[in-house]
Amino acid sequence: MSGIFQDAVFGGLFGDPEAMALWSAEAQLERFRTVEAALSKALAEVGLVPPDQGARAAAHILTVPVDGVRLAEGCAKDGLPIPNFVAQLKENAPDLAGAIHTGSTSQDIMDTALSLTIRATNDLLLARLATVTDALADIDRRFGATPMMGRTRMQAALPITVGDRIKTWRDPLLAQAASLIALRPQIERLQFGGAVGTRHAYGDKSDAMAEAMARDLGLTNGPVWHTDRSSLVMFANQLAVLSGILGKIGQDMVLMAQQGIDEISLSGGGGSSAMPHKSNPILAELMVTLARYNASQMAAMHHSLIHEQERSGAAWALECMVLPDMAVATARALAAAADVCGRVTRMGQRT
Repeated sequence: MSGIFQDAVFGGLFGDPEAMALWSAEAQLERFRTVEAALSKALAEVGLVPPDQGARAAAHILTVPVDGVRLAEGCAKDGLPIPNFVAQLKENAPDLAGAIHTGSTSQDIMDTALSLTIRATNDLLLARLATVTDALADIDRRFGATPMMGRTRMQAALPITVGDRIKTWRDPLLAQAASLIALRPQIERLQFGGAVGTRHAYGDKSDAMAEAMARDLGLTNGPVWHTDRSSLVMFANQLAVLSGILGKIGQDMVLMAQQGIDEISLSGGGGSSAMPHKSNPILAELMVTLARYNASQMAAMHHSLIHEQERSGAAWALECMVLPDMAVATARALAAAADVCGRVTRMGQRT
């Protein structure tokens, strides 16, 4: 995750502790455990290992201590953490080795864990979206009939009402919420392909294995997506579009707060070290910054579509660098939007 989100100083502005916790190393490790445990239980369910062995392996996976230092060293050596993670799971448990990670590959575990993270992130984003749209509806109830000047190309055009402006903010957010809900089955999806994406290690039990794991994890069971990264890019695009909509709201608020325009009043603005009379619209500005940040990251996510042959190391690693930051930036933008909407004490022309 980018240092700015976790920085001891700037993290207070850019960071989002709740979203960052979802994408933390600790959370990812627990999701690795969850996916490996589901795999062990599925092996038993379809008869590839004895039932008691699958259950014991799952319990072991969920509770055995994992050395984080060794995991980091293994990641540096292998390019990903799963080989060392699996090695630690199998240590001192030789009787369970056949029910741990059997037939799977690192990408299955990491991609499915990512799907679980995306699911939790979507829950957070949708809850915050509802908060923001409710806050905008409240502003509309309080000030919607108040007249204000409509502006095109930042020049006075024709009179509108506050309600007209709020509608241009709120309707795209409602549409984006519906779009994200519709996309969830495609992006909250099991990845289960084995070494080269063919599930060959499970023979005629492969489909039953996938069904059992998807059911256990609460994920969609669909085609293998080892090298089809389009769903992740679609998710990233949802993040960029959502933060862009919020950035438009923030930009409008900044312009409305300008002296000489004075079409909005916000309580608790930011101070200036040199000009104590100022009350800066910090949260609205932050929404603009985060929108521009996510727009810039989309190019990198499109590069990650180029997964060569049956697995990429380079493109896959790029996703790991980009997607968590985009998710945190979007969550922070929503939190800022809810906060700034709650600070609106007046909107429209002064009477």
